[in-house]
Amino acid sequence: MERKPYKERSDNEYEAKLFREVFPQNQPVPHITNNLSTVRSKVMQKKPAKEAPPSDFELMSSMMQKIVQLERKVKTQAVDIEHKARRIAVLEEKLNLLQEAKAKSTSNENKDEELVKFCLELQNQVWEMEKFLNDYGMIWVGRYEEREQANSHLPGATNARRSFRMNYDLVLQNIQELNMVAGEGESHVTAVPGGAKLTQQSSIPLWFYKNGIVMFSGPFRSYQDPRTQEFIQDLVDGFFPSELQERFPNGVPFQVSDKRDEEFIVRQPGTVFPGRGQTIDGAGRHSVYSSEQTSSTAPKQSQIPGKKLSMEQFLRKLPETVVKEGKVISIRDSIKTHLLGFPDGAKSHSVTTVETSALQALRERETDSSLSAQDVTTLRLKSEDGMETFIMRMYFTETIGDLRHYLDLKRGPGAALYDIISAFPQRCYSDDTQTLLSCGLTPNAALLLRPQASSHRQCGDTENNNRQLIVK
Repeated sequence: MERKPYKERSDNEYEAKLFREVFPQNQPVPHITNNLSTVRSKVMQKKPAKEAPPSDFELMSSMMQKIVQLERKVKTQAVDIEHKARRIAVLEEKLNLLQEAKAKSTSNENKDEELVKFCLELQNQVWEMEKFLNDYGMIWVGRYEEREQANSHLPGATNARRSFRMNYDLVLQNIQELNMVAGEGESHVTAVPGGAKLTQQSSIPLWFYKNGIVMFSGPFRSYQDPRTQEFIQDLVDGFFPSELQERFPNGVPFQVSDKRDEEFIVRQPGTVFPGRGQTIDGAGRHSVYSSEQTSSTAPKQSQIPGKKLSMEQFLRKLPETVVKEGKVISIRDSIKTHLLGFPDGAKSHSVTTVETSALQALRERETDSSLSAQDVTTLRLKSEDGMETFIMRMYFTETIGDLRHYLDLKRGPGAALYDIISAFPQRCYSDDTQTLLSCGLTPNAALLLRPQASSHRQCGDTENNNRQLIVK
Protein backbone atom coordinates (compact mmCIF):
# COMPACT_ATOMS: atom_id res chain seq x y z
CA MET A 1 0.00 0.00 0.00
CA GLU A 2 1.06 3.57 -0.53
CA ARG A 3 1.72 5.34 2.74
CA LYS A 4 -0.14 8.58 3.10
CA PRO A 5 1.74 11.39 4.80
CA TYR A 6 0.21 12.98 7.91
CA LYS A 7 -1.44 16.29 7.47
CA GLU A 8 0.66 19.00 8.87
CA ARG A 9 -1.06 21.39 11.20
CA SER A 10 0.22 24.78 12.08
CA ASP A 11 0.40 26.15 15.58
CA ASN A 12 -2.35 28.58 14.80
CA GLU A 13 -4.83 25.82 14.04
CA TYR A 14 -3.98 23.98 17.25
CA GLU A 15 -4.44 27.14 19.32
CA ALA A 16 -7.75 27.84 17.62
CA LYS A 17 -9.04 24.33 18.35
CA LEU A 18 -7.96 24.54 22.00
CA PHE A 19 -9.65 27.90 22.32
CA ARG A 20 -12.91 26.56 20.93
CA GLU A 21 -12.90 23.68 23.40
CA VAL A 22 -12.25 25.94 26.36
CA PHE A 23 -14.64 28.74 25.45
CA PRO A 24 -17.47 27.34 23.41
CA GLN A 25 -19.78 30.24 24.45
CA ASN A 26 -17.59 32.81 22.77
CA GLN A 27 -18.28 31.29 19.30
CA PRO A 28 -21.45 32.81 17.82
CA VAL A 29 -21.21 30.97 14.52
CA PRO A 30 -21.52 27.13 14.13
CA HIS A 31 -18.77 26.87 11.55
CA ILE A 32 -15.19 26.34 12.60
CA THR A 33 -12.57 28.90 11.62
CA ASN A 34 -9.17 27.62 10.86
CA ASN A 35 -7.41 30.95 11.10
CA LEU A 36 -6.52 32.13 14.60
CA SER A 37 -6.22 35.66 13.46
CA THR A 38 -9.79 35.69 12.12
CA VAL A 39 -11.07 34.39 15.45
CA ARG A 40 -9.18 36.97 17.38
CA SER A 41 -10.46 39.78 15.15
CA LYS A 42 -14.07 38.67 15.64
CA VAL A 43 -13.67 38.42 19.34
CA MET A 44 -12.11 41.81 19.52
CA GLN A 45 -14.95 43.29 17.47
CA LYS A 46 -17.77 41.93 19.74
CA LYS A 47 -16.13 42.42 23.08
CA PRO A 48 -15.42 45.79 24.40
CA ALA A 49 -11.88 46.89 24.23
CA LYS A 50 -11.51 46.78 27.99
CA GLU A 51 -11.91 42.95 28.27
CA ALA A 52 -8.63 41.09 28.35
CA PRO A 53 -8.07 37.46 27.12
CA PRO A 54 -8.21 34.60 29.72
CA SER A 55 -5.12 34.10 31.70
CA ASP A 56 -3.20 30.88 32.16
CA PHE A 57 -4.73 30.30 35.61
CA GLU A 58 -8.24 30.51 34.17
CA LEU A 59 -7.30 28.06 31.49
CA MET A 60 -5.82 25.63 34.04
CA SER A 61 -8.85 25.87 36.36
CA SER A 62 -11.26 25.21 33.53
CA MET A 63 -9.18 22.23 32.46
CA MET A 64 -9.16 20.84 36.00
CA GLN A 65 -12.95 21.12 36.18
CA LYS A 66 -13.25 19.25 32.92
CA ILE A 67 -10.92 16.53 34.23
CA VAL A 68 -12.93 16.14 37.46
CA GLN A 69 -16.17 15.85 35.50
CA LEU A 70 -14.61 13.25 33.25
CA GLU A 71 -13.37 11.21 36.25
CA ARG A 72 -16.84 11.27 37.82
CA LYS A 73 -18.34 10.21 34.56
CA VAL A 74 -15.84 7.35 34.28
CA LYS A 75 -16.65 6.14 37.82
CA THR A 76 -20.38 6.30 37.13
CA GLN A 77 -19.96 4.36 33.93
CA ALA A 78 -17.78 1.75 35.70
CA VAL A 79 -20.48 1.20 38.36
CA ASP A 80 -23.12 0.98 35.65
CA ILE A 81 -21.02 -1.55 33.72
CA GLU A 82 -20.53 -3.71 36.85
CA HIS A 83 -24.26 -3.68 37.59
CA LYS A 84 -25.09 -4.67 34.04
CA ALA A 85 -22.46 -7.45 34.14
CA ARG A 86 -24.10 -8.90 37.26
CA ARG A 87 -27.51 -8.73 35.65
CA ILE A 88 -26.16 -10.43 32.55
CA ALA A 89 -24.69 -13.24 34.72
CA VAL A 90 -28.05 -13.74 36.46
CA LEU A 91 -29.86 -13.85 33.15
CA GLU A 92 -27.36 -16.35 31.75
CA GLU A 93 -27.86 -18.62 34.81
CA LYS A 94 -31.63 -18.43 34.38
CA LEU A 95 -31.23 -19.26 30.73
CA ASN A 96 -29.12 -22.32 31.58
CA LEU A 97 -31.70 -23.50 34.11
CA LEU A 98 -34.47 -23.11 31.58
CA GLN A 99 -32.49 -25.05 28.99
CA GLU A 100 -31.78 -27.88 31.48
CA ALA A 101 -35.43 -28.03 32.53
CA LYS A 102 -36.45 -28.15 28.90
CA ALA A 103 -33.98 -30.97 28.23
CA LYS A 104 -35.23 -32.92 31.27
CA SER A 105 -38.82 -32.48 30.27
CA THR A 106 -37.96 -33.76 26.82
CA SER A 107 -36.17 -36.83 28.26
CA ASN A 108 -39.05 -37.47 30.69
CA GLU A 109 -41.50 -37.34 27.85
CA ASN A 110 -39.37 -39.88 26.00
CA LYS A 111 -39.21 -42.12 29.08
CA ASP A 112 -42.96 -41.84 29.58
CA GLU A 113 -43.50 -42.88 25.99
CA GLU A 114 -41.13 -45.84 26.47
CA LEU A 115 -42.93 -46.91 29.66
CA VAL A 116 -46.30 -46.67 27.97
CA LYS A 117 -45.05 -48.85 25.12
CA PHE A 118 -43.56 -51.36 27.58
CA CYS A 119 -46.81 -51.53 29.56
CA LEU A 120 -48.76 -52.12 26.37
CA GLU A 121 -46.40 -54.95 25.43
CA LEU A 122 -46.79 -56.53 28.88
CA GLN A 123 -50.56 -56.24 28.68
CA ASN A 124 -50.53 -57.93 25.30
CA GLN A 125 -48.37 -60.75 26.70
CA VAL A 126 -50.70 -61.21 29.69
CA TRP A 127 -53.69 -61.25 27.38
CA GLU A 128 -52.05 -63.89 25.18
CA MET A 129 -51.14 -66.03 28.25
CA GLU A 130 -54.67 -65.80 29.64
CA LYS A 131 -56.06 -66.72 26.22
CA PHE A 132 -53.70 -69.71 26.05
CA LEU A 133 -54.73 -70.91 29.54
CA ASN A 134 -58.39 -70.36 28.69
CA ASP A 135 -58.03 -72.66 25.67
CA TYR A 136 -57.11 -75.46 28.11
CA GLY A 137 -59.80 -74.55 30.65
CA MET A 138 -57.38 -73.02 33.17
CA ILE A 139 -57.36 -69.68 35.00
CA TRP A 140 -54.30 -67.89 36.38
CA VAL A 141 -54.88 -67.13 40.08
CA GLY A 142 -51.34 -65.93 40.98
CA ARG A 143 -49.33 -66.53 44.13
CA TYR A 144 -50.46 -65.80 47.66
CA GLU A 145 -48.33 -62.64 47.91
CA GLU A 146 -49.79 -61.28 44.67
CA ARG A 147 -53.32 -61.93 45.89
CA GLU A 148 -52.52 -60.25 49.19
CA GLN A 149 -51.10 -57.18 47.44
CA ALA A 150 -54.13 -57.00 45.17
CA ASN A 151 -56.53 -57.39 48.08
CA SER A 152 -54.64 -54.89 50.26
CA HIS A 153 -56.00 -52.02 48.11
CA LEU A 154 -59.56 -53.11 48.81
CA PRO A 155 -61.47 -51.72 51.84
CA GLY A 156 -61.39 -54.01 54.85
CA ALA A 157 -58.46 -56.04 53.54
CA THR A 158 -56.50 -55.71 56.79
CA ASN A 159 -59.36 -57.00 58.90
CA ALA A 160 -59.87 -59.91 56.50
CA ARG A 161 -56.25 -60.94 56.82
CA ARG A 162 -56.30 -60.82 60.58
CA SER A 163 -59.46 -62.91 60.77
CA PHE A 164 -57.85 -66.02 59.23
CA ARG A 165 -59.86 -69.12 60.01
CA MET A 166 -58.92 -72.72 59.38
CA ASN A 167 -61.57 -74.80 57.60
CA TYR A 168 -60.46 -78.29 58.61
CA ASP A 169 -63.22 -80.19 56.82
CA LEU A 170 -62.64 -78.49 53.48
CA VAL A 171 -58.87 -78.92 53.73
CA LEU A 172 -59.16 -82.63 54.57
CA GLN A 173 -61.60 -83.18 51.72
CA ASN A 174 -59.30 -81.45 49.21
CA ILE A 175 -56.30 -83.42 50.51
CA GLN A 176 -58.14 -86.68 49.81
CA GLU A 177 -58.77 -85.59 46.23
CA LEU A 178 -55.14 -84.52 45.81
CA ASN A 179 -53.97 -87.88 47.19
CA MET A 180 -56.05 -89.70 44.58
CA VAL A 181 -54.51 -87.56 41.83
CA ALA A 182 -50.99 -88.17 43.23
CA GLY A 183 -51.53 -91.95 43.09
CA GLU A 184 -52.09 -92.88 46.73
CA GLY A 185 -51.98 -96.65 47.24
CA GLU A 186 -50.64 -97.37 43.77
CA SER A 187 -47.68 -99.74 43.51
CA HIS A 188 -44.76 -99.34 41.15
CA VAL A 189 -42.13 -101.80 40.03
CA THR A 190 -38.73 -100.79 41.38
CA ALA A 191 -35.48 -102.38 40.28
CA VAL A 192 -33.35 -103.79 43.09
CA PRO A 193 -30.07 -105.70 43.02
CA GLY A 194 -30.90 -109.14 41.72
CA GLY A 195 -34.49 -108.46 40.63
CA ALA A 196 -37.43 -106.11 41.19
CA LYS A 197 -40.07 -105.44 43.78
CA LEU A 198 -43.33 -103.53 44.18
CA THR A 199 -43.06 -100.27 46.10
CA GLN A 200 -45.53 -97.55 46.96
CA GLN A 201 -44.86 -93.87 46.73
CA SER A 202 -43.73 -92.31 49.98
CA SER A 203 -46.11 -89.84 51.61
CA ILE A 204 -45.58 -86.62 53.57
CA PRO A 205 -46.65 -86.75 57.23
CA LEU A 206 -48.84 -83.78 58.09
CA TRP A 207 -50.39 -82.96 61.49
CA PHE A 208 -53.15 -80.39 61.91
CA TYR A 209 -53.37 -78.80 65.37
CA LYS A 210 -55.59 -76.17 66.84
CA ASN A 211 -52.94 -73.45 66.50
CA GLY A 212 -50.78 -74.65 63.58
CA ILE A 213 -49.38 -77.52 61.56
CA VAL A 214 -46.34 -79.81 61.61
CA MET A 215 -45.02 -81.18 58.33
CA PHE A 216 -42.30 -83.82 57.95
CA SER A 217 -40.44 -83.87 61.29
CA GLY A 218 -40.95 -80.19 62.13
CA PRO A 219 -40.64 -77.43 63.01
CA PHE A 220 -44.03 -76.29 64.23
CA ARG A 221 -45.69 -73.68 61.98
CA SER A 222 -48.32 -71.37 63.39
CA TYR A 223 -51.44 -70.31 61.49
CA GLN A 224 -50.34 -66.69 61.94
CA ASP A 225 -47.30 -67.30 59.75
CA PRO A 226 -47.86 -65.94 56.19
CA ARG A 227 -46.18 -69.00 54.66
CA THR A 228 -48.50 -71.30 56.59
CA GLN A 229 -51.49 -69.26 55.44
CA GLU A 230 -50.28 -69.58 51.86
CA PHE A 231 -49.91 -73.35 52.34
CA ILE A 232 -53.47 -73.67 53.73
CA GLN A 233 -54.91 -71.33 51.09
CA ASP A 234 -53.51 -73.52 48.31
CA LEU A 235 -55.17 -76.56 49.90
CA VAL A 236 -58.45 -74.67 50.33
CA ASP A 237 -58.38 -73.71 46.64
CA GLY A 238 -57.81 -77.37 45.73
CA PHE A 239 -54.23 -76.98 44.51
CA PHE A 240 -51.06 -78.75 45.48
CA PRO A 241 -49.07 -76.41 47.82
CA SER A 242 -46.74 -74.18 45.80
CA GLU A 243 -43.85 -74.52 48.28
CA LEU A 244 -43.68 -78.29 47.51
CA GLN A 245 -44.01 -78.07 43.73
CA GLU A 246 -40.28 -77.68 43.14
CA ARG A 247 -39.45 -80.65 45.37
CA PHE A 248 -42.33 -82.85 44.16
CA PRO A 249 -43.22 -81.69 40.62
CA ASN A 250 -45.57 -84.66 40.05
CA GLY A 251 -47.28 -84.34 43.42
CA VAL A 252 -47.09 -86.51 46.51
CA PRO A 253 -49.73 -87.97 48.87
CA PHE A 254 -50.21 -86.58 52.38
CA GLN A 255 -50.48 -88.75 55.48
CA VAL A 256 -52.81 -86.57 57.55
CA SER A 257 -53.28 -86.69 61.32
CA ASP A 258 -56.26 -84.64 62.46
CA LYS A 259 -55.56 -83.16 65.92
CA ARG A 260 -57.68 -80.06 65.63
CA ASP A 261 -58.75 -80.32 69.29
CA GLU A 262 -55.15 -80.34 70.58
CA GLU A 263 -52.97 -77.26 71.00
CA PHE A 264 -49.28 -77.53 70.23
CA ILE A 265 -46.99 -75.76 72.73
CA VAL A 266 -43.62 -74.55 71.54
CA ARG A 267 -41.04 -74.80 74.32
CA GLN A 268 -38.96 -71.62 74.29
CA PRO A 269 -35.53 -71.41 75.95
CA GLY A 270 -35.75 -69.98 79.41
CA THR A 271 -39.34 -71.10 79.96
CA VAL A 272 -40.59 -71.04 83.55
CA PHE A 273 -40.53 -74.44 85.24
CA PRO A 274 -44.06 -75.86 84.81
CA GLY A 275 -44.27 -77.48 88.24
CA ARG A 276 -45.15 -76.71 91.85
CA GLY A 277 -42.70 -74.57 93.77
CA GLN A 278 -42.09 -74.33 97.53
CA THR A 279 -41.47 -71.09 99.40
CA ILE A 280 -39.82 -70.49 102.78
CA ASP A 281 -43.13 -70.44 104.62
CA GLY A 282 -43.94 -73.87 103.19
CA ALA A 283 -46.75 -72.73 100.93
CA GLY A 284 -46.79 -74.30 97.51
CA ARG A 285 -47.21 -72.10 94.48
CA HIS A 286 -47.82 -72.98 90.87
CA SER A 287 -45.73 -71.26 88.27
CA VAL A 288 -47.27 -68.73 85.91
CA TYR A 289 -46.62 -71.04 83.00
CA SER A 290 -48.49 -73.93 84.60
CA SER A 291 -51.40 -71.69 85.56
CA GLU A 292 -51.68 -70.53 81.98
CA GLN A 293 -51.68 -74.15 80.88
CA THR A 294 -54.42 -75.19 83.25
CA SER A 295 -56.55 -72.21 82.21
CA SER A 296 -56.97 -73.71 78.73
CA THR A 297 -59.26 -76.73 78.40
CA ALA A 298 -57.77 -77.91 75.06
CA PRO A 299 -55.24 -80.77 75.20
CA LYS A 300 -51.65 -79.69 74.61
CA GLN A 301 -48.63 -81.33 73.05
CA SER A 302 -45.09 -79.98 73.13
CA GLN A 303 -43.13 -82.62 71.18
CA ILE A 304 -42.91 -83.17 67.46
CA PRO A 305 -44.76 -86.43 66.69
CA GLY A 306 -42.98 -89.22 64.85
CA LYS A 307 -40.36 -91.90 65.43
CA LYS A 308 -37.20 -90.75 67.18
CA LEU A 309 -33.76 -91.89 66.09
CA SER A 310 -31.17 -93.27 68.44
CA MET A 311 -27.65 -91.91 68.45
CA GLU A 312 -26.34 -94.90 66.51
CA GLN A 313 -29.06 -94.56 63.85
CA PHE A 314 -28.35 -90.86 63.54
CA LEU A 315 -24.63 -91.47 63.14
CA ARG A 316 -25.21 -94.11 60.46
CA LYS A 317 -27.05 -91.57 58.34
CA LEU A 318 -23.97 -89.35 58.32
CA PRO A 319 -21.02 -89.96 56.00
CA GLU A 320 -18.08 -91.73 57.60
CA THR A 321 -15.51 -89.18 56.40
CA VAL A 322 -15.49 -85.78 54.74
CA VAL A 323 -12.70 -83.96 52.93
CA LYS A 324 -11.99 -80.40 54.06
CA GLU A 325 -9.01 -78.38 52.83
CA GLY A 326 -7.33 -81.54 51.59
CA LYS A 327 -7.73 -83.39 54.92
CA VAL A 328 -9.90 -86.45 55.54
CA ILE A 329 -11.96 -85.92 58.69
CA SER A 330 -13.95 -88.61 60.49
CA ILE A 331 -17.17 -86.76 61.05
CA ARG A 332 -18.98 -89.55 62.89
CA ASP A 333 -16.40 -89.72 65.70
CA SER A 334 -16.37 -85.96 66.25
CA ILE A 335 -20.17 -85.73 66.35
CA LYS A 336 -20.41 -88.72 68.65
CA THR A 337 -17.87 -87.12 70.99
CA HIS A 338 -19.95 -83.95 71.03
CA LEU A 339 -23.17 -85.86 71.71
CA LEU A 340 -21.53 -87.75 74.58
CA GLY A 341 -20.68 -84.44 76.25
CA PHE A 342 -16.94 -84.11 75.73
CA PRO A 343 -15.52 -80.62 75.20
CA ASP A 344 -14.76 -79.57 71.64
CA GLY A 345 -11.37 -78.15 72.60
CA ALA A 346 -9.95 -81.47 73.77
CA LYS A 347 -8.36 -82.49 70.48
CA SER A 348 -6.10 -85.15 72.01
CA HIS A 349 -8.98 -86.86 73.83
CA SER A 350 -10.58 -89.72 71.87
CA VAL A 351 -13.69 -91.81 72.43
CA THR A 352 -13.77 -95.39 71.19
CA THR A 353 -16.72 -97.74 71.01
CA VAL A 354 -15.67 -101.30 71.77
CA GLU A 355 -17.37 -104.04 69.77
CA THR A 356 -19.22 -106.45 72.05
CA SER A 357 -21.86 -109.11 71.61
CA ALA A 358 -24.44 -106.90 73.30
CA LEU A 359 -23.71 -104.03 70.88
CA GLN A 360 -24.15 -106.35 67.90
CA ALA A 361 -27.44 -107.61 69.31
CA LEU A 362 -28.68 -104.04 69.75
CA ARG A 363 -27.85 -103.26 66.13
CA GLU A 364 -29.73 -106.34 64.94
CA ARG A 365 -32.66 -105.34 67.11
CA GLU A 366 -32.82 -101.93 65.43
CA THR A 367 -33.02 -103.55 61.99
CA ASP A 368 -35.28 -106.44 63.05
CA SER A 369 -38.03 -105.46 65.49
CA SER A 370 -38.90 -109.12 66.20
CA LEU A 371 -35.80 -109.57 68.38
CA SER A 372 -36.38 -109.04 72.12
CA ALA A 373 -34.27 -106.69 74.20
CA GLN A 374 -32.21 -107.97 77.12
CA ASP A 375 -30.72 -106.18 80.11
CA VAL A 376 -27.72 -104.22 78.82
CA THR A 377 -25.44 -101.85 80.76
CA THR A 378 -23.29 -99.05 79.40
CA LEU A 379 -19.75 -98.80 80.75
CA ARG A 380 -17.38 -95.87 80.25
CA LEU A 381 -13.75 -96.67 81.03
CA LYS A 382 -11.08 -93.97 81.01
CA SER A 383 -7.51 -94.97 80.15
CA GLU A 384 -4.50 -94.56 82.43
CA ASP A 385 -3.49 -91.16 81.01
CA GLY A 386 -7.11 -89.97 80.73
CA MET A 387 -6.76 -89.23 77.00
CA GLU A 388 -8.93 -92.12 75.79
CA THR A 389 -12.38 -93.30 76.79
CA PHE A 390 -13.83 -96.72 75.95
CA ILE A 391 -17.61 -97.07 75.56
CA MET A 392 -18.82 -100.63 76.10
CA ARG A 393 -22.32 -102.15 75.96
CA MET A 394 -22.46 -105.44 77.88
CA TYR A 395 -25.09 -107.77 79.35
CA PHE A 396 -25.74 -107.80 83.08
CA THR A 397 -24.72 -111.47 83.21
CA GLU A 398 -21.27 -110.96 81.69
CA THR A 399 -18.26 -110.98 84.03
CA ILE A 400 -15.24 -108.80 84.78
CA GLY A 401 -13.17 -111.32 82.82
CA ASP A 402 -15.32 -110.66 79.74
CA LEU A 403 -14.76 -106.94 80.27
CA ARG A 404 -10.98 -107.47 80.35
CA HIS A 405 -11.20 -109.66 77.26
CA TYR A 406 -12.93 -106.95 75.23
CA LEU A 407 -10.44 -104.34 76.45
CA ASP A 408 -7.45 -106.50 75.59
CA LEU A 409 -8.75 -107.08 72.08
CA LYS A 410 -9.24 -103.34 71.60
CA ARG A 411 -5.97 -102.19 73.19
CA GLY A 412 -3.80 -104.83 71.48
CA PRO A 413 -1.21 -107.31 72.79
CA GLY A 414 1.41 -104.65 73.55
CA ALA A 415 -0.68 -102.83 76.17
CA ALA A 416 0.55 -102.64 79.75
CA LEU A 417 -1.11 -104.52 82.61
CA TYR A 418 -3.89 -102.64 84.35
CA ASP A 419 -6.47 -102.81 87.12
CA ILE A 420 -10.11 -101.75 86.87
CA ILE A 421 -11.24 -99.46 89.67
CA SER A 422 -14.12 -97.11 90.42
CA ALA A 423 -13.80 -93.74 92.11
CA PHE A 424 -17.18 -93.77 93.87
CA PRO A 425 -17.60 -96.10 95.55
CA GLN A 426 -13.85 -96.65 95.78
CA ARG A 427 -13.35 -100.21 94.69
CA CYS A 428 -10.96 -102.44 92.71
CA TYR A 429 -12.53 -105.11 90.49
CA SER A 430 -9.92 -107.88 90.54
CA ASP A 431 -12.20 -110.94 90.61
CA ASP A 432 -12.77 -111.93 86.99
CA THR A 433 -15.57 -114.36 87.88
CA GLN A 434 -17.96 -111.74 89.29
CA THR A 435 -20.79 -110.59 87.06
CA LEU A 436 -21.47 -106.93 86.29
CA LEU A 437 -24.79 -107.17 88.09
CA SER A 438 -23.19 -108.47 91.28
CA CYS A 439 -20.56 -105.70 91.12
CA GLY A 440 -23.25 -103.01 90.86
CA LEU A 441 -22.15 -101.85 87.42
CA THR A 442 -25.73 -101.57 86.11
CA PRO A 443 -27.47 -99.95 84.30
CA ASN A 444 -24.40 -97.77 83.64
CA ALA A 445 -21.11 -97.03 85.34
CA ALA A 446 -17.92 -94.99 85.00
CA LEU A 447 -14.65 -96.85 85.60
CA LEU A 448 -10.94 -96.02 85.57
CA LEU A 449 -7.91 -97.97 84.38
CA ARG A 450 -4.76 -97.78 86.51
CA PRO A 451 -1.32 -99.34 85.96
CA GLN A 452 -1.16 -102.63 87.88
CA ALA A 453 2.10 -101.78 89.69
CA SER A 454 0.78 -98.56 91.20
CA SER A 455 -2.66 -99.93 92.00
CA HIS A 456 -1.71 -103.12 93.88
CA ARG A 457 -1.66 -101.31 97.23
CA GLN A 458 -4.94 -99.55 96.48
CA CYS A 459 -6.63 -102.80 95.51
CA GLY A 460 -5.28 -104.51 98.63
CA ASP A 461 -6.42 -101.73 100.92
CA THR A 462 -9.83 -101.76 99.31
CA GLU A 463 -10.21 -105.52 99.76
CA ASN A 464 -9.10 -105.28 103.42
CA ASN A 465 -11.64 -102.54 104.07
CA ASN A 466 -14.37 -104.61 102.49
CA ARG A 467 -13.38 -107.64 104.64
CA GLN A 468 -13.44 -105.51 107.81
CA LEU A 469 -16.89 -104.28 106.90
CA ILE A 470 -18.05 -107.89 106.39
CA VAL A 471 -16.60 -108.99 109.76
CA LYS A 472 -18.27 -106.12 111.59
